[in-house]
Amino acid sequence: MDFLDISSQVLFGQLLVGLINGAFYAMLSLGLAIIFGLLVVVNMTHGAQYMMGAFCAWLLLRYAGIGYWGALVIAPIVVGLFGIVLERLFFRHIYKLDHLYGLLLTFGLTLIIEGLFRNEFGTAGQPYDIPAALQGGTNLGFMFLPNYRIWVIFASVVVCFGTWLLIERTKLGAYLRAATENATLVRAFGVNVPRMIMLTYGFGVALAGLAGVMAAPIYQVSPMMGNNIMIVVFAVVVIGGMGSIMGSILTGFGLGLVEGLTKVFYPEASTTVLFVIMIIVLMVRPSGLFGRMSTDRAALNASIASVSGAVNWSKTTKMALSTVAIGAVIIAPAVFYPVFLMKAMCFALFACSLNLLVGYAGLLSFGHAAYFGTGAYIAAHAVKEWGVTPEIGILLGVLATALLGTVFGWLAIRRQGIYFAMVTLALAQLIYFIALQAPFTHGEDGIQSVPRGHLFGLIDLNDTMTLYFVVLAIFLGCLFLIWRTVNSPFGNILKAIRESEPRVVSLGYNVPRHKLLAFILSASLAGLAGSLKAIVFQLAALPDLHWSMSGEVVLMLLLGGVGTLFGPIVGAVVIVAMQSYLAEFGSWVMIIQGGIFVLCIMTFRRGIVGELIVRLRSQDKPAAAAAQQVLHTA
Repeated sequence: MDFLDISSQVLFGQLLVGLINGAFYAMLSLGLAIIFGLLVVVNMTHGAQYMMGAFCAWLLLRYAGIGYWGALVIAPIVVGLFGIVLERLFFRHIYKLDHLYGLLLTFGLTLIIEGLFRNEFGTAGQPYDIPAALQGGTNLGFMFLPNYRIWVIFASVVVCFGTWLLIERTKLGAYLRAATENATLVRAFGVNVPRMIMLTYGFGVALAGLAGVMAAPIYQVSPMMGNNIMIVVFAVVVIGGMGSIMGSILTGFGLGLVEGLTKVFYPEASTTVLFVIMIIVLMVRPSGLFGRMSTDRAALNASIASVSGAVNWSKTTKMALSTVAIGAVIIAPAVFYPVFLMKAMCFALFACSLNLLVGYAGLLSFGHAAYFGTGAYIAAHAVKEWGVTPEIGILLGVLATALLGTVFGWLAIRRQGIYFAMVTLALAQLIYFIALQAPFTHGEDGIQSVPRGHLFGLIDLNDTMTLYFVVLAIFLGCLFLIWRTVNSPFGNILKAIRESEPRVVSLGYNVPRHKLLAFILSASLAGLAGSLKAIVFQLAALPDLHWSMSGEVVLMLLLGGVGTLFGPIVGAVVIVAMQSYLAEFGSWVMIIQGGIFVLCIMTFRRGIVGELIVRLRSQDKPAAAAAQQVLHTA
């Protein structure tokens, strides 16, 4: 009997925890659904704004003596006004662009906001007391029911369904929905559409701030609290359907309960069950349970197409540039620290692998860290625990990522645009949580002291210079492979798919097969980069798999130039150098990276190499025109 009592207490206790988590999932996904459904922006800043709501409540209590009830009103208003400022300064300039630009812009803003808070408050959590009126609880016999947690569930239900009624059942909501379909027609009725969109974004952000205030007494107030919950919320949104308000509410509460039940019967799977459900749902309904498919990718493809291709240099010029480049990498170890150069090459290869997918197939994977980290872990484990030679360890890492890329690619390529990016992000987090719990990864310690060994049993990789030239040879070989791929008939088909997928289908090509092959090749190269990194640094760790690593490689690609051969290399060198030489500034590195993200999206979308190519082309045109004139005259 006592055992049954304990079991029932555990069951109902975890169901209560699941309902509370579901309440926050529902409120946060509701805000995301409003912003995406009405503004078509994937707001990755939502987690940072949730964190800002919690910090606002904490600051009001500490410096102004304003308690919880006052913070429930003030904090959402403050965070909502901050969101309005962001909308005025940034978002209204990207509404006509592809959804992916909004995703990348908000990711950069998230880095800036979280970096500023980490720099000011550190990473330690700050306690926030439960208000006196909600302290205590009720003993139901089979469990103790805290008053504050019941309040959170009740308040979130009221807020969620009240918001749904506002959007779906009022005249204001009708105007909002109509404005997303035909803004010109709504303006004809005298409605100020830009102002309505601005206030809508502010309202969605205020919901995140409100959730942050309600979370403050349950979770410690920390700069990273939004980072930890947002990936789960994105999985909730993908399952419910991007832009579906009711889908977000129902899915948020439902998945919270599923998570709670999983903690009772199989605790180890509680962090991964949501992503498993996501995979199952997307196999049946690619746009989610309540969502509608979106395929708008024209703006992204136009931007990529504007820098793709080569500058018409003469054969002599190309030979001279190649000779200079080869000479530079040979003498580079005499000028720079070889380990820094090897790190730059590993990340450059990682960025090139993503560029193969984004720049030439038009598919933005926001979960590419899954392959980089998996390659690192498999190679490190094989070399250290199985005692294989480094080339076998690297080969196993590549084969593992090729297999993973086959499975994930088959799931992801059924979606396009923002759906593709969100699915790859959620799938990558599934791998991250598995690695967090798998015994062979050693949790947060990672696999350390990986032996470098002898390549083919002959070449001693413990010698730094020898290792440098081995890494250089592999990097140059992969770069040649990528060049041959993008300039082959297969590469031309990928570019055609990026430009107009229906046209390629009409020509009789198997588009899904070409996408899947590109995905597998991209994943394999990313796995090779991760395997090399594990050998060079003798370490494989969880940061290699974290979603922030996926954001970092996207930043390298944007900075260097999407759709260019050497752009990812330039971007990787710049970011790695910045991380190495600015490491002493701590959180400011994150702020600077976020600033570069925002700058690239707002004013510098072609990247460094992309801008250079456009300028060189503009100089080539007058020369070509003059030569043509001479030929006609002759």
